[in-house]
Amino acid sequence: MNFTLHQLKVFMTVVENESITKASEELHMTQPAVSIQLKNLQAQFDIAITEVIGRKLYVTDFGRQLYQAAERILNEVSGISYQTQSFKGMLSGRLKLSVASTGKYVMPYYLKVFLKENPAIDLVMDVTNKTKVVKSLENNEVDFSLVSILPETLEIDQEILLPNKLFLTGPADNSFKINKHASKTIFESIPLIYREEGSGTRVTMQRYFQKANIVPHVKLELTSSEAVKQAVLAGLGFSIQSLLSIKNELKQNEIKIIPVAGLPLTENWRLIWLKKKKMSEVAKAFLLFIREHKQSIYKENFAWIEQYDK
Repeated sequence: MNFTLHQLKVFMTVVENESITKASEELHMTQPAVSIQLKNLQAQFDIAITEVIGRKLYVTDFGRQLYQAAERILNEVSGISYQTQSFKGMLSGRLKLSVASTGKYVMPYYLKVFLKENPAIDLVMDVTNKTKVVKSLENNEVDFSLVSILPETLEIDQEILLPNKLFLTGPADNSFKINKHASKTIFESIPLIYREEGSGTRVTMQRYFQKANIVPHVKLELTSSEAVKQAVLAGLGFSIQSLLSIKNELKQNEIKIIPVAGLPLTENWRLIWLKKKKMSEVAKAFLLFIREHKQSIYKENFAWIEQYDK
Protein backbone atom coordinates (compact mmCIF):
# COMPACT_ATOMS: atom_id res chain seq x y z
CA MET A 1 0.00 0.00 0.00
CA ASN A 2 1.18 3.48 -0.83
CA PHE A 3 -1.36 5.93 0.57
CA THR A 4 -0.30 9.26 2.04
CA LEU A 5 -1.13 11.10 5.25
CA HIS A 6 -2.76 13.81 3.15
CA GLN A 7 -5.07 11.26 1.54
CA LEU A 8 -6.09 9.99 4.97
CA LYS A 9 -6.79 13.53 6.15
CA VAL A 10 -8.92 14.25 3.09
CA PHE A 11 -10.80 10.97 3.55
CA MET A 12 -11.50 11.70 7.22
CA THR A 13 -12.83 15.15 6.36
CA VAL A 14 -15.12 13.70 3.69
CA VAL A 15 -16.45 11.14 6.18
CA GLU A 16 -17.03 13.75 8.88
CA ASN A 17 -18.94 16.01 6.49
CA GLU A 18 -20.57 13.23 4.47
CA SER A 19 -19.96 15.47 1.47
CA ILE A 20 -17.11 16.18 -0.93
CA THR A 21 -18.37 19.74 -1.35
CA LYS A 22 -18.34 20.49 2.38
CA ALA A 23 -15.00 18.74 2.81
CA SER A 24 -13.46 20.85 0.05
CA GLU A 25 -14.64 24.01 1.79
CA GLU A 26 -13.20 22.92 5.14
CA LEU A 27 -9.88 21.88 3.57
CA HIS A 28 -9.72 24.95 1.30
CA MET A 29 -9.35 22.66 -1.70
CA THR A 30 -11.30 22.44 -4.94
CA GLN A 31 -13.90 19.69 -5.26
CA PRO A 32 -11.97 17.96 -8.08
CA ALA A 33 -8.83 17.95 -5.92
CA VAL A 34 -10.69 16.29 -3.05
CA SER A 35 -12.23 13.75 -5.44
CA ILE A 36 -8.78 12.88 -6.86
CA GLN A 37 -7.32 12.31 -3.38
CA LEU A 38 -10.30 10.14 -2.46
CA LYS A 39 -9.96 8.17 -5.72
CA ASN A 40 -6.22 7.64 -5.17
CA LEU A 41 -6.86 6.34 -1.67
CA GLN A 42 -9.61 4.03 -2.92
CA ALA A 43 -7.18 2.61 -5.48
CA GLN A 44 -5.18 1.09 -2.60
CA PHE A 45 -8.08 -1.19 -1.60
CA ASP A 46 -10.19 -3.83 -3.35
CA ILE A 47 -13.18 -3.01 -1.12
CA ALA A 48 -15.16 0.21 -1.54
CA ILE A 49 -14.65 2.82 1.17
CA THR A 50 -17.48 5.10 -0.02
CA GLU A 51 -20.42 4.84 -2.35
CA VAL A 52 -22.79 7.33 -3.93
CA ILE A 53 -26.51 6.53 -4.08
CA GLY A 54 -28.54 9.16 -5.85
CA ARG A 55 -26.64 12.31 -5.00
CA LYS A 56 -25.73 11.33 -1.45
CA LEU A 57 -22.34 10.00 -0.38
CA TYR A 58 -22.30 7.06 2.03
CA VAL A 59 -19.36 5.54 3.91
CA THR A 60 -19.19 1.73 3.77
CA ASP A 61 -18.54 -0.44 6.82
CA PHE A 62 -14.99 -0.96 5.58
CA GLY A 63 -14.66 2.78 5.09
CA ARG A 64 -15.63 3.39 8.71
CA GLN A 65 -13.00 0.92 9.87
CA LEU A 66 -10.48 2.74 7.69
CA TYR A 67 -11.60 6.03 9.23
CA GLN A 68 -10.84 4.73 12.72
CA ALA A 69 -7.43 3.49 11.61
CA ALA A 70 -6.68 6.80 9.87
CA GLU A 71 -7.63 8.68 13.03
CA ARG A 72 -5.17 6.62 15.09
CA ILE A 73 -2.42 7.07 12.50
CA LEU A 74 -2.81 10.84 12.28
CA ASN A 75 -3.02 11.17 16.07
CA GLU A 76 0.23 9.21 16.39
CA VAL A 77 1.91 11.44 13.80
CA SER A 78 0.69 14.55 15.63
CA GLY A 79 1.97 13.05 18.89
CA ILE A 80 5.44 12.62 17.43
CA SER A 81 5.43 16.26 16.32
CA TYR A 82 4.33 17.44 19.77
CA GLN A 83 6.95 15.28 21.49
CA THR A 84 9.61 16.79 19.26
CA GLN A 85 8.55 20.26 20.37
CA SER A 86 8.51 19.14 24.01
CA PHE A 87 12.11 17.95 23.76
CA LYS A 88 12.94 21.46 22.60
CA GLY A 89 11.40 22.82 25.79
CA MET A 90 8.24 24.12 24.15
CA LEU A 91 4.69 23.56 25.40
CA SER A 92 3.00 21.68 22.58
CA GLY A 93 -0.19 19.81 21.83
CA ARG A 94 -3.81 20.57 20.96
CA LEU A 95 -6.18 22.88 22.75
CA LYS A 96 -9.79 21.94 21.92
CA LEU A 97 -12.61 24.39 22.57
CA SER A 98 -16.30 24.56 21.79
CA VAL A 99 -17.81 28.04 21.83
CA ALA A 100 -21.41 29.23 21.81
CA SER A 101 -21.90 31.27 18.64
CA THR A 102 -21.92 34.75 20.22
CA GLY A 103 -18.79 33.70 22.09
CA LYS A 104 -16.83 34.22 18.88
CA TYR A 105 -16.76 37.89 19.91
CA VAL A 106 -15.13 36.87 23.21
CA MET A 107 -12.82 33.87 22.94
CA PRO A 108 -10.22 35.22 20.45
CA TYR A 109 -9.17 37.89 22.96
CA TYR A 110 -8.44 35.22 25.58
CA LEU A 111 -6.46 33.15 23.09
CA LYS A 112 -4.37 35.78 21.32
CA VAL A 113 -1.52 36.21 23.79
CA PHE A 114 -1.57 32.59 24.99
CA LEU A 115 -1.10 31.23 21.48
CA LYS A 116 1.52 33.85 20.68
CA GLU A 117 3.52 32.78 23.73
CA ASN A 118 3.07 29.09 22.84
CA PRO A 119 3.41 28.80 19.04
CA ALA A 120 3.69 24.97 19.14
CA ILE A 121 0.09 24.64 20.35
CA ASP A 122 -2.56 23.83 17.75
CA LEU A 123 -6.03 25.25 18.34
CA VAL A 124 -9.22 23.40 17.42
CA MET A 125 -12.26 25.58 18.09
CA ASP A 126 -15.84 24.77 17.11
CA VAL A 127 -18.27 27.71 17.11
CA THR A 128 -21.87 26.48 17.29
CA ASN A 129 -25.05 26.77 19.34
CA LYS A 130 -25.35 26.06 23.06
CA THR A 131 -26.85 22.58 22.67
CA LYS A 132 -23.99 21.33 20.50
CA VAL A 133 -21.41 23.02 22.72
CA VAL A 134 -22.72 21.20 25.78
CA LYS A 135 -22.89 17.91 23.84
CA SER A 136 -19.23 18.14 22.84
CA LEU A 137 -18.32 18.76 26.48
CA GLU A 138 -20.48 15.86 27.67
CA ASN A 139 -18.80 13.54 25.15
CA ASN A 140 -15.37 14.68 26.40
CA GLU A 141 -14.45 15.89 22.92
CA VAL A 142 -13.07 19.24 24.11
CA ASP A 143 -10.94 20.64 26.91
CA PHE A 144 -13.17 23.63 27.60
CA SER A 145 -16.43 25.19 26.48
CA LEU A 146 -17.49 28.83 26.50
CA VAL A 147 -21.15 29.36 27.43
CA SER A 148 -23.36 32.03 28.95
CA ILE A 149 -25.87 29.54 30.43
CA LEU A 150 -24.63 26.67 32.55
CA PRO A 151 -25.69 23.13 31.60
CA GLU A 152 -27.99 21.63 34.20
CA THR A 153 -27.10 17.97 33.70
CA LEU A 154 -23.29 18.02 33.89
CA GLU A 155 -20.91 18.28 36.83
CA ILE A 156 -18.65 21.12 35.77
CA ASP A 157 -16.13 23.61 37.08
CA GLN A 158 -16.11 27.15 35.76
CA GLU A 159 -14.22 30.38 35.43
CA ILE A 160 -16.31 33.52 34.93
CA LEU A 161 -14.79 35.81 32.28
CA LEU A 162 -17.14 38.76 31.72
CA PRO A 163 -20.82 39.76 31.70
CA ASN A 164 -23.01 39.09 28.68
CA LYS A 165 -25.60 41.90 28.41
CA LEU A 166 -28.54 41.56 26.05
CA PHE A 167 -30.56 44.56 24.87
CA LEU A 168 -33.53 45.07 22.60
CA THR A 169 -32.13 46.43 19.34
CA GLY A 170 -33.48 47.84 16.13
CA PRO A 171 -32.18 49.59 13.00
CA ALA A 172 -31.12 53.17 13.71
CA ASP A 173 -33.42 54.55 11.00
CA ASN A 174 -36.50 52.43 11.77
CA SER A 175 -39.90 54.02 11.31
CA PHE A 176 -41.68 51.93 13.94
CA LYS A 177 -42.93 54.27 16.65
CA ILE A 178 -41.34 53.36 19.99
CA ASN A 179 -41.42 55.42 23.15
CA LYS A 180 -38.09 56.43 24.64
CA HIS A 181 -38.69 54.12 27.61
CA ALA A 182 -40.95 51.31 26.44
CA SER A 183 -42.81 48.88 28.66
CA LYS A 184 -42.49 45.10 28.35
CA THR A 185 -45.70 44.95 26.34
CA ILE A 186 -43.75 46.32 23.35
CA PHE A 187 -42.84 42.70 22.53
CA GLU A 188 -46.47 41.90 21.78
CA SER A 189 -46.53 44.35 18.88
CA ILE A 190 -43.07 44.67 17.31
CA PRO A 191 -41.85 42.04 14.79
CA LEU A 192 -39.29 40.07 16.78
CA ILE A 193 -36.36 38.07 15.38
CA TYR A 194 -35.56 34.89 17.32
CA ARG A 195 -32.54 32.60 17.44
CA GLU A 196 -32.98 28.90 16.73
CA GLU A 197 -33.78 26.19 19.28
CA GLY A 198 -30.63 25.30 21.21
CA SER A 199 -29.32 28.87 21.31
CA GLY A 200 -28.35 30.32 24.68
CA THR A 201 -29.70 33.73 23.65
CA ARG A 202 -33.05 32.17 22.86
CA VAL A 203 -33.16 30.44 26.25
CA THR A 204 -32.48 33.75 28.01
CA MET A 205 -35.18 35.51 25.96
CA GLN A 206 -37.74 32.80 26.64
CA ARG A 207 -37.09 32.92 30.38
CA TYR A 208 -37.64 36.68 30.34
CA PHE A 209 -40.90 36.43 28.40
CA GLN A 210 -42.20 33.60 30.57
CA LYS A 211 -41.46 35.50 33.78
CA ALA A 212 -43.12 38.64 32.39
CA ASN A 213 -46.16 36.70 31.06
CA ILE A 214 -45.52 38.02 27.56
CA VAL A 215 -46.29 36.27 24.27
CA PRO A 216 -43.89 37.90 21.80
CA HIS A 217 -44.75 38.55 18.16
CA VAL A 218 -42.08 36.32 16.54
CA LYS A 219 -41.51 37.29 12.90
CA LEU A 220 -38.35 35.38 11.99
CA GLU A 221 -36.17 32.59 13.36
CA LEU A 222 -32.50 32.58 12.33
CA THR A 223 -29.61 30.25 13.06
CA SER A 224 -26.73 32.56 14.02
CA SER A 225 -26.07 35.81 15.84
CA GLU A 226 -24.60 37.26 12.66
CA ALA A 227 -27.74 36.42 10.69
CA VAL A 228 -29.90 38.08 13.35
CA LYS A 229 -27.74 41.20 13.26
CA GLN A 230 -27.95 41.45 9.48
CA ALA A 231 -31.74 41.02 9.60
CA VAL A 232 -32.01 43.86 12.12
CA LEU A 233 -29.76 46.04 9.97
CA ALA A 234 -31.99 45.33 6.97
CA GLY A 235 -35.05 46.47 8.88
CA LEU A 236 -36.74 43.07 9.02
CA GLY A 237 -37.51 43.39 12.70
CA PHE A 238 -36.14 43.81 16.20
CA SER A 239 -34.18 41.41 18.38
CA ILE A 240 -32.62 40.98 21.78
CA GLN A 241 -28.91 40.82 21.03
CA SER A 242 -25.69 40.53 22.98
CA LEU A 243 -23.97 43.89 23.31
CA LEU A 244 -20.70 42.26 22.29
CA SER A 245 -22.07 41.30 18.87
CA ILE A 246 -23.16 44.83 17.91
CA LYS A 247 -20.20 46.93 19.06
CA ASN A 248 -19.27 48.21 15.60
CA GLU A 249 -22.87 48.80 14.52
CA LEU A 250 -23.49 50.93 17.62
CA LYS A 251 -20.38 53.00 16.90
CA GLN A 252 -21.47 53.50 13.29
CA ASN A 253 -25.03 54.34 14.35
CA GLU A 254 -26.47 51.52 12.26
CA ILE A 255 -28.20 49.78 15.17
CA LYS A 256 -29.71 51.40 18.25
CA ILE A 257 -30.56 50.11 21.69
CA ILE A 258 -34.22 50.50 22.67
CA PRO A 259 -34.65 50.96 26.45
CA VAL A 260 -37.21 48.52 27.85
CA ALA A 261 -38.21 47.78 31.43
CA GLY A 262 -36.37 44.71 32.69
CA LEU A 263 -33.52 44.96 30.18
CA PRO A 264 -30.66 44.42 29.73
CA LEU A 265 -30.81 40.71 30.45
CA THR A 266 -27.47 39.81 31.98
CA GLU A 267 -25.69 36.47 32.07
CA ASN A 268 -21.97 35.76 32.38
CA TRP A 269 -19.61 34.31 29.83
CA ARG A 270 -18.05 31.30 31.52
CA LEU A 271 -15.23 28.96 30.60
CA ILE A 272 -16.41 25.53 31.77
CA TRP A 273 -14.95 22.04 31.89
CA LEU A 274 -15.96 18.63 33.24
CA LYS A 275 -15.28 18.38 36.96
CA LYS A 276 -13.54 15.00 36.58
CA LYS A 277 -11.66 16.00 33.43
CA LYS A 278 -8.05 14.80 33.28
CA MET A 279 -6.45 17.86 31.77
CA SER A 280 -3.54 17.77 29.37
CA GLU A 281 -0.53 19.96 30.08
CA VAL A 282 -1.78 22.34 27.40
CA ALA A 283 -5.22 22.60 29.03
CA LYS A 284 -3.66 23.18 32.47
CA ALA A 285 -1.46 25.92 31.06
CA PHE A 286 -4.40 27.63 29.35
CA LEU A 287 -6.52 27.58 32.52
CA LEU A 288 -3.64 29.04 34.52
CA PHE A 289 -3.20 31.74 31.88
CA ILE A 290 -6.91 32.61 32.03
CA ARG A 291 -6.87 32.90 35.81
CA GLU A 292 -3.79 35.12 35.78
CA HIS A 293 -4.79 37.36 32.88
CA LYS A 294 -8.58 37.50 32.66
CA GLN A 295 -8.86 40.81 34.50
CA SER A 296 -6.29 42.55 32.31
CA ILE A 297 -7.86 41.09 29.16
CA TYR A 298 -11.27 42.35 30.26
CA LYS A 299 -9.92 45.80 31.07
CA GLU A 300 -8.12 46.10 27.73
CA ASN A 301 -10.83 44.71 25.45
CA PHE A 302 -14.21 44.77 27.17
CA ALA A 303 -14.35 47.63 29.67
CA TRP A 304 -16.36 49.62 27.08
CA ILE A 305 -19.48 47.58 27.89
CA GLU A 306 -19.72 49.32 31.26
CA GLN A 307 -21.01 52.50 29.60
CA TYR A 308 -24.17 50.54 28.77
CA ASP A 309 -25.06 49.74 32.38
CA LYS A 310 -28.60 50.44 33.47
